[in-house]
Parts: sequence; C-alpha cells; structure tokens
Amino acid sequence: MADPHPSPRYTAEQALERLKAGNERFLAGKAKFPTVQKEVLADLAKGQAPYATILGCSDSRVPPELVFDAGFGELFIIRVAGNVLGPTIAGTLQYAGNHLHTPLFVVMGHEGCGAVQAALANKFEDAEHDRHIEILLANIEPALANLDPTLPPEQLMQAAVEANVRWAVRQVRESPEGRLALADGDLRLVGAIYEIESGRVRFLDD
Repeated sequence: MADPHPSPRYTAEQALERLKAGNERFLAGKAKFPTVQKEVLADLAKGQAPYATILGCSDSRVPPELVFDAGFGELFIIRVAGNVLGPTIAGTLQYAGNHLHTPLFVVMGHEGCGAVQAALANKFEDAEHDRHIEILLANIEPALANLDPTLPPEQLMQAAVEANVRWAVRQVRESPEGRLALADGDLRLVGAIYEIESGRVRFLDD
C-alpha cells in the first residue's frame, strides 16, 4: 500500500526555485498545466506530497496554483482574507509541516488587499465594520503599528501589505511549533507579494 505521506522530493531551496520558475512561465504566457490527465488524478488519489505550503489571501485575483503554474497535488494552499494567521490557520500549517512535510512555507500577500485597506481605515480613520470582519482585522492591525500615516496613500498601502506579510511570517517563526520546525534547517519560511497588475511575485528577504 502506498504511503499517504511520502517524504518530500524537494529541498526548501528547490521548492522556492520551482515557485519562481513557475511564476516566470505564468508571466511569459507559457503555463504548462492548462488541463489535467485522468492518470494524474488516479495517481494523486493514492496520496499527496506537495512541495510547498502557501498561506495566501482569498482574493479571487490571486490563485496560487495559476500564479506559480503548479499542477494538481504540488501546492498545499490555505486562503483567508488578508492572509491572516489565526488558530485554525495555524493548525492547518502545523498539519502541513507534521504530516505532509512540505519543505517550504510561503506567506503571500498582494497589492491592493481589501482586508489590509480596511485595517488601515480602522487604525487611522476610526472606520467601523461588521463584527466578524472586525475580528479578522484585529489580526492585521498589529502589523501596522510602525507605519507612518503621513505617507501618500499608495505608499502607505504598499507598506501595509508588506508589513502584514512580515507580521504573519514573524508569528509563524516565533511560535513554539515554528521554532521547532525551523531549528533543524530542513524547512524554509518566506514572505511574498503578488503584484496584481503585472502578475509577478516578489519574494521578500528573510
């Protein structure tokens, strides 16, 4: 019987290079997975071994599989508005690390994120939102603590999106589970920003 959780076939560095190469194909209009063969689906039914886990935003314009030109079973995707890290998201990430053994974890935000824009309005304009949206935004607001509200709106938004990604990366990195998983050096955690207009993914420095 096939092992439902086989060992990763890629290192973290190889996984990151695959994401970068896939995004380049996407940008060049040379994506290689327009369809999926039945044989591939039958093989995937035996188990999954994704090479990367991605925490991204729910925004319909930012589908990670397409952005990275990845096929079925290659990416383990978690999507939530504002790519925020809450208890259930943390549990899903832990599952990916402990059971799927993906070597690369990516937190990917995107330009023009509505959740980040709403969090900025909460912080600097005393805006009000529905209760559950307020709970979501509360996960973003700590990321905005050091932003300069006098920046031009576009620059402030760009800075907020990046700060939110870095905040989520920091939360994962500094959690007990994150510290333990990163300690042995086999796992890599990176942040990234998707540029809505160009389609390019910009990976942040560690």
